[in-house]
Amino acid sequence: MRYRDVPGLSGAANAAVRALERERLSPGIVAVALSVWSVRVHGTKRPWRRWEAEFTCPCCDEGWARDTLQEALFMLPPKASAELRVRVERLDATVLRRTHHEPTAEPGRAWWHHRC
Repeated sequence: MRYRDVPGLSGAANAAVRALERERLSPGIVAVALSVWSVRVHGTKRPWRRWEAEFTCPCCDEGWARDTLQEALFMLPPKASAELRVRVERLDATVLRRTHHEPTAEPGRAWWHHRC
């Protein structure tokens, strides 16, 4: 995988994302996670891009993308985290509007694992 800029983030925020990916995650994983979360939220009629499909296997659970974004939000410096949080929270608000709480979901998991 290669490094990818996260669309909509400033140059400084993307530099912080690349540094985080280099040190603690995987190159390009934050942009991929945001793309996959967006597709999970909005759906798509287009086929998966190869680099997206690599991270969307059934055994990994469809919430992995949001989990990865949450991890990045906590590990990024405050300004970069705030920029990414704006993008993520817009998607989250859509998920909350379009889904309902699944009371039989596994307890102790993040809220996005409890939506259907």
